[in-house]
Amino acid sequence: MEDQKFIRVKDDDPTRCQASTRAGQCNLKAIPNGKCCLVHGGAMTLKNEEQKNLKNYRLAKFRVRITELGSSSHLTSLTDEVGILRMLIEEMINSCEDEYELLLKAGPLTDLLMKAEKLVTSCHRLDSKLGNLLSKDQVMQFAQLVVEIISNEIADEKTLDTISAHILKALGEI
Repeated sequence: MEDQKFIRVKDDDPTRCQASTRAGQCNLKAIPNGKCCLVHGGAMTLKNEEQKNLKNYRLAKFRVRITELGSSSHLTSLTDEVGILRMLIEEMINSCEDEYELLLKAGPLTDLLMKAEKLVTSCHRLDSKLGNLLSKDQVMQFAQLVVEIISNEIADEKTLDTISAHILKALGEI
């Protein structure tokens, strides 16, 4: 755009600016691939063209990324997104130097916390639908199976009782 000059052209030149002035049609050369010279809106045409090209580039880039994500095996898990939100929350809090700065960031921080809560709820709902969560009964059944497997290998009942107690205690803490 900077190297475009104000070049006067003949009346019959096909690259002549199409804008009308009080004296008639403008006699300056239009910008390349445009209808007007820089004085009569050619610069806006160039700027609009650049913005259109940038928008098309971004759309193409987004389409490629959507295709990549759509074919991802991790599509059924939201845990990465939860981790990203938690990291953003931590970074926002750590960037505060005093309580006044924390108060100033309370709005965006609250927004992130609400988004994290919604995402965790969605993640839990998705895991439930996919059968990725164990109920308390299923966990207890698994613990019993572990105890049975260990009891098949260990003959000492005192050691077996100690192991069982430790497993139940660990389950209670979880």
